[in-house]
Amino acid sequence: MPDELPAVNFLRNENVFVMTSSRALVQNIRPLKILILNLMPKKIETENQFLRLLSNSPLQLDIQLLRIDNRESRNTPTEHLDTFYRNFADIRDENYDGLIVTGAPLGLVDFDDVAYWPQIQQVLHWAKDHVTSTLFVCWAVQAALNILYGLPKITREQKLSGVYQHSLVQPHALLTRGFDDQFLAPHSRYADFPTDIIREHTDLDLFAVSEETGAYLMASRDKRLVFVTGHPEYDSHTLADEYLRDIGAGIDSPLPYNYFPGNNCRLTPQASWRSHGHLLFSNWLNYYVYQITPYDLKHMTPTLD
Repeated sequence: MPDELPAVNFLRNENVFVMTSSRALVQNIRPLKILILNLMPKKIETENQFLRLLSNSPLQLDIQLLRIDNRESRNTPTEHLDTFYRNFADIRDENYDGLIVTGAPLGLVDFDDVAYWPQIQQVLHWAKDHVTSTLFVCWAVQAALNILYGLPKITREQKLSGVYQHSLVQPHALLTRGFDDQFLAPHSRYADFPTDIIREHTDLDLFAVSEETGAYLMASRDKRLVFVTGHPEYDSHTLADEYLRDIGAGIDSPLPYNYFPGNNCRLTPQASWRSHGHLLFSNWLNYYVYQITPYDLKHMTPTLD
């Protein structure tokens, strides 16, 4: 990561190993190039969350941050965006080993009303020829299923918020290698992902599901598309922050399920999903990126076993 990126000191304070660009330049290693399209309003917080998960790997990664447009952000300093983010025009001729597309607070907005919907379409179609494996999170899953599979937007009547238990569908799949048979993961969305819709209208393999949340983890058989409908990257306090923000704005938001101790929002919640979040990203980097990406990114067509 760039030496001056706020995440460097943030993660080091958590005893997370971070290699800055100045050190990486003196090592004769071909790092994996990972592009993060950050759609969340609080971009620095989201950077910290995803970089924390990506750091838990022996692989060397070269992280680049992508912005969807140049509109002024209300939650992130312009100087930060101008310093650490690249525009699509700057990277469109480059190839990447991996792409992560984050969620966005757009659950109740029609796709055609999303200000940067044409740009999202452009990036996703570009990734087909320029990225080995793309990982979509939460709202990005809904967007990608519409753009790549033609699935309509399905919206829940009430927001799904909380920490839910999930079960493995394919216990020996590479993407869930090392997972417990049942595991917890947070969700915060209006989007709905019924498992029967996924099975009937896509060719995706389902790896983890829940009765309450529907499909949680799925991927294409060529490993180039991975969909995570929850938020394994969330901090322990993120759902609390979102709930209190909604209540403060007069939104009738449900108390996050299985989250606050004793369902008391005045008590401090504890994360119960960190280990599986780290394991998911480690498996994705290893089996879906590193093992199939070409050594020379000029030859973008991945080789599969």
